[in-house]
Amino acid sequence: MATSPVDSAKQETEPDQLVKEKPELATPVTPESKQEAESYKTKANEQFKDKKFNDAIQNYTEAIKLDSTNPIYYSNRSMAYLRVESFGYALEDASKAIELDNKYTKAYYRRASSNMALGKFKKALKDYEAVMKVFPKDPDAKAKFAECNKIVNRQAFMKAISIETVTKPAIRSIQVEAYAVEDSYDGPRLEGDITADFMQQLIDRFRDQKLLHKRYAYKILIEIRKYFEAEQTVRDVRFPKNGKFTLCGDIHGQYYDLLNIFKLNGLPSPDNPYLFNGDFVDRGSFSVEVIFTMFGFKLLYPDHFFMARGNHETETMNQMYGFDGEVKYKYSSQMSEIFTDIFNCLPLAHLINDKVLVMHGGLFSKDDVTLDDIRKIDRFRQPPEEGLMCELLWSDPQHFNGRSPSKRGVGVHFGPDVTSKFLEKNKLDYIVRSHEVKDEGFEVAHDGKCITIFSAPNYCDQMGNKGAYINITSDLKPIYKSYSAVSHPSVKPMAYASPLLGLF
Repeated sequence: MATSPVDSAKQETEPDQLVKEKPELATPVTPESKQEAESYKTKANEQFKDKKFNDAIQNYTEAIKLDSTNPIYYSNRSMAYLRVESFGYALEDASKAIELDNKYTKAYYRRASSNMALGKFKKALKDYEAVMKVFPKDPDAKAKFAECNKIVNRQAFMKAISIETVTKPAIRSIQVEAYAVEDSYDGPRLEGDITADFMQQLIDRFRDQKLLHKRYAYKILIEIRKYFEAEQTVRDVRFPKNGKFTLCGDIHGQYYDLLNIFKLNGLPSPDNPYLFNGDFVDRGSFSVEVIFTMFGFKLLYPDHFFMARGNHETETMNQMYGFDGEVKYKYSSQMSEIFTDIFNCLPLAHLINDKVLVMHGGLFSKDDVTLDDIRKIDRFRQPPEEGLMCELLWSDPQHFNGRSPSKRGVGVHFGPDVTSKFLEKNKLDYIVRSHEVKDEGFEVAHDGKCITIFSAPNYCDQMGNKGAYINITSDLKPIYKSYSAVSHPSVKPMAYASPLLGLF
């Protein structure tokens, strides 16, 4: 079986550019069109190798228009969609390739990858089974099948004991006093409440790639769960007339870039409040350091440091994209379960001075959603595959009016008219969301009413994008601050991710 990522003799860009406004139009297939289609495929394959994935997608699309009977074009485009995290489109293309050739094993791999990224492990397992029937002795196929089967079995087990885990979260069994502090431990100690001095020591220790002792780590987790459990689903935030408020987007485990934000904009304090808008963890390999730093500041300044749930503060994402593996490597499996429970308690949105709504993903598949509807969401769970909670975490804006199926396979694309109606109904000025890489770290869309903020520069050490944060002043006017990535220790992104992600 070939090992090349695309069939051949083989920049990520803003996902909104990939939104499909209308179906692709195929032309009658002739020998000439087949030849021309091959030239587009060859060009796309070269672009894929150069990591110009969006350009590759466009050229695979041109090949499909000229010859819509060739499964390789769909399979290759599926792989490119996977690379830009357009999992819904990737799934669609892989299924089309299988429809054209039900023995085309690469297409089964592509579809399995898409289903895995969407957390649909049972469907992925069926595709691995199809590959195994053709290549029963292939070591890679066997490994992927075994890993996926392990996840399916674990999910079945967790479902069977779900009643017990809901009534008695793992955190309640933790006895902090049972974790003795060794004489050799030279890090910060937390005997009472968190102080600013403790936080500075913690930052310095993490910068030096040393861990907080398990005793104090568990103490922070116990206290932060109590706090978030008592939070509202939509947290109301107010700040003084003469002050500023800072909004940050995805951090994704890029701890040293988080420290750079604090260097550029100042450490959190009552006079320098922050809101981090989800996706604190996964992908970057310093997610443990990021999350404990954020939890520490939240406990130190509960009314001046805010955190909202993102789509990566979920069990399935953490199992796939590294946070689960990182916590187990640096601490324990028990702690990983505790993080899952705490993430279930995070607020879903923040309302700033009654006029600016901040959520991780975006708006909804139906009109007439009110702030009260959002406040009534039952958030203490894993997000469902549809509905208001899902869309808050997963949806994306599009540049044209109306709604479209999501490129991610979850949530919805919403246009300027949808944003305008939502703002008018709820008497809001604009919305701020995150969830998407942007070249400058931010994007202003929908006539200035929909702002995207992304704070992980050079995302996954390969995107070349800047990060950004927003300073909001008393008149609610956003001021954008872009910055470049800083160096970090030589631990690659995704170092703790599931082996299944080796497919894409």
